[in-house]
Amino acid sequence: MQLDGPGLAPLSGGKSVQLVVLLHGVAANGNDLLYLAHAWQKFLPEAEFIAPNAPFPCDYAPERWQWFSLQDRAPQKLLAGLRDAAVILDRFFDELLASRGLDESSLALAGFSQGAATALYAGLHRQKHIAGVVAFSGALPEAAALQSEIASKPPVLLVHGEADDVVPFRSMASAKTVLEASGVPVTAVARPRLGHAIDGTGIALAGDFLRDVLAAGDTVSSRPA
Repeated sequence: MQLDGPGLAPLSGGKSVQLVVLLHGVAANGNDLLYLAHAWQKFLPEAEFIAPNAPFPCDYAPERWQWFSLQDRAPQKLLAGLRDAAVILDRFFDELLASRGLDESSLALAGFSQGAATALYAGLHRQKHIAGVVAFSGALPEAAALQSEIASKPPVLLVHGEADDVVPFRSMASAKTVLEASGVPVTAVARPRLGHAIDGTGIALAGDFLRDVLAAGDTVSSRPA
């Protein structure tokens, strides 16, 4: 299954040195997160931003997209959906990196809501270590069961609104506990009075995080073999 969607070329005007893949929420599309790319370009002028549309039509808005179905919200069903989405994304990442002559140290993921859960799962279960993952307002279904499946441990930034009425705020603490227990470097940031959304503070924090983890990846990839 081939993914496609909008993106932004590096602000520098040169070739892509880094890749940031943006994963949208349910009943949305890649265009919904391009404002993040515009905000982060100043932090990452050599980064290419790609916002693929999810592979499946949304259950209740077929003109929009979803990474996995929410019709049955049993944790094991959600986990199965995450696994299927991760397989599709893994191939997509392979193609992106190969076509640009880059490796995993140059790749970071950022997602919102369902896209946050998908970014976390795909990033932690990719065999090769990517630079980092940003998860806005996401949850990890069956989080404890995921520990045995983690293949790599990139740094993770969790950002969640305390007033979120869609994905409960307590989901962040649950994800943080599991990630820490698995040895994943994780930073969790609570945003007071924020609902199911991304605010300016979260955008700025994530921009700093992405700049730092991708710079660390550049240092590693430039070392002589």
